[in-house]
Formats: sequence, structure tokens, C-alpha cells
Amino acid sequence: MSPADERPGPETDGHSHAAEGRSRDGIRLGRIAGVPIYLAYSWFLIAGFTVVVYGPTLQARQPQLGTGAYLVAFAYAVLLLLSVLVHELAHALSARAFGWPSQKIVLNLWGGHTQFESFTVSPGRSVVVALAGPAANLVLAGLAWVLVTAVELTGVADILTNIFLWANFLIGLFNVLPGLPLDGGRLVESAVWKATGSQEKGTIAAGWAGRAIVVAILFFGLALPWLRGNGPDLSFTLVMLLVAGFLWQGASASIRNAGFRSRLPGIVAGRLAVPAVGVPNFASVEQAVQAGAGQGTVVVLCAPDGKPQGVVDPAAIARVPHEARGVTPVTAVGYALAPGAYVPDTAGGQELVQYLAQLQGTEYAVVDAAGRVVGLLSQRAVVAAISGRPVR
Repeated sequence: MSPADERPGPETDGHSHAAEGRSRDGIRLGRIAGVPIYLAYSWFLIAGFTVVVYGPTLQARQPQLGTGAYLVAFAYAVLLLLSVLVHELAHALSARAFGWPSQKIVLNLWGGHTQFESFTVSPGRSVVVALAGPAANLVLAGLAWVLVTAVELTGVADILTNIFLWANFLIGLFNVLPGLPLDGGRLVESAVWKATGSQEKGTIAAGWAGRAIVVAILFFGLALPWLRGNGPDLSFTLVMLLVAGFLWQGASASIRNAGFRSRLPGIVAGRLAVPAVGVPNFASVEQAVQAGAGQGTVVVLCAPDGKPQGVVDPAAIARVPHEARGVTPVTAVGYALAPGAYVPDTAGGQELVQYLAQLQGTEYAVVDAAGRVVGLLSQRAVVAAISGRPVR
């Protein structure tokens, strides 16, 4: 149950009753405190798994329930869903106290996540928002404990109350483990962030701590019992592997995202572009050669209003006879850029990446403050800068 997914994005609202109830996030359940709540379709997988695995066990322990044990198992899945919902609402409402708007809550196969709109975070506030979720589960566990000790429950009520108690206690305890993507990972992130002044370094440290937790879970939960001759059953092993896989994937994603954020300041159009000059689209091939194409400089074709339209292909120039270059239009040796495929040389960071993602094509002209073409930026150069790998 990751505390937050900080990517902003528009809320999906349909124009019919069916569309209002469904979206790419799943089934829209409504709003709580103004926050849209979605139930992902993947939740039905974990609900079915809970019924199939826990139902027979409960039936064997409580034979008087008969086939009703499967209904109790489904009720267990619903109680888990409610526990996760309270967990995520705690994240959302604590974030609201700091002025961080929550875009939506999605309940899914792995629990759930709260997606925030853009906001400015600090180490201390990040910890408060992250730990609000586990704290809410521990409060629910405490309330269930009070009920169990104060009232003599029997039958299904006793079973479900005890399940609710232990489920919330374990959810709260598990989520404070110090490693991402668990909420406790924000403690590690914030501590390193405070010490180094770099959130990215904190995220990477917390991601590696999350990987260490996965190794510990697999060792103490599976490997050590097996070495002692007490191998766990198949369903327990499957759950442990699924949880470990989810945590490893989340920790690795945190490390990758932190690396991406640390490289964002270096993603500036003017730095990544190769030098280029612009020539009018009514020029001749000879004029393009004189402008620099003959010396290997990239030549960008511009409309009469100065806006980049295309790029001269050096290979095509080489096929034009020298005696014909003066009368051959440069458009005959060029190829078109996508509409609007030009950016200021000072554009950079997340804004540049998001803008280029909306454009077609793989090349973009770069212009200076006066509107003159100064470079040509390739998609490969941007991807290499984001990934930290050299351009191939």
C-alpha cells in the first residue's frame, strides 16, 4: 500500500450512467470527503483468492458454518478492502491538512494508492502523510480489540471481528517497515533527504532498504523454515512470493524514478541538441550547402514566418548533381518535421519531457530567444538523458 502516487492527471468523468461508474481506474464507488474512490477490477482477483484459500480452511475449523464459510471468507475480503480504504483516506486527509490536494484513491489487487495533484513536499510533512495510513489501521485494530474484550461475541461476529483486529494490526505493522514502497520507507527517505539535502538520494536509499526487506521476508518466511525442515504450505508460499514480487517491483521503480528526477535538471533542449542553422524553404540546394550542409551542419527548413518545417537530408543532397544544385529547391532534399515540433533552447526538465511526449515524430528544431534555429533535438538524445545511457 504505497502512500502516494504523485503524478498529476485529469479526473475521468463520463457522460452516461455507465461511464460514470467505470473508468480506466475501475469502478467509481463515489466520493468521501471530496476524494473520488475507485475500485480496480484487479481487486476481484484478490477477493476470489481469499475465498478460495481461506474458505476451505474456515470450513474445516468451523464445520457448523458449512458452505457459509465461503461467504464469511468473502466478508473477510470486504473487511480488508474497508481497512485499506481507511488507510488511504488517512493519507489523503493528512495531506489535505498541508494543502496537498488528493486527486483520487484507487483500491486494487495490492491494496491501494492515493494519487495526489502536484505539490511541494518537505521531509517532515512527507513522514506525517506516510505514517497516517498505518496509524489509522492501528487505531482500527485498537477499536476492534476494545470490542472483543468488552463484548462477548460468538459465531460469525466473533470470527470477523478477530479477523478485522489482526488484519489491521498486521497492515499497520507491515507498512511501517523502513523501505519503499511501504509507508515506513518515507522515514528512511526523509532522514537521508534531511542529511544530504537531496530527496533523490533519500528515495534511492529507501528503495534499497525496500529490496533488503524483500530479501529478509524470503529468508525468514520461506528459506529458513525450509532449511529447518518445516516448509510452508503452497498457499502461504504463493502469497509470500506475490508480496515479495510486489515489494521488489515497487522498490525498483522508486530507485528508477529517483534517478530520473536527479537527471531532469540536465535535460535542457539547448544542451542536448546538435548545432543547426535555418534556411528558408524557398532556398536552393546550393544555398543549403553554403549554409553548412556541405560541412556536416544540420540545416532546418523554415517557413516564411520563420517557423521550422523540415530538415535537410545530407544523403539526398549528395545525390543532386553539382550543376543542378543552384536550381533545385531545397524542399526536394528535405523531410518534414511534425507540426509544432520546435522548442526554445532554454526549455528543460519535466515540462520539456511532457511537451515532447505530446508531439509526433522523433526530431524537434531548437530555437533561441530571437526565434532563430540553433539546433536539432532528437528523441533518442532525450531518452538517453532520462535513462542515463549513451545515445546509440
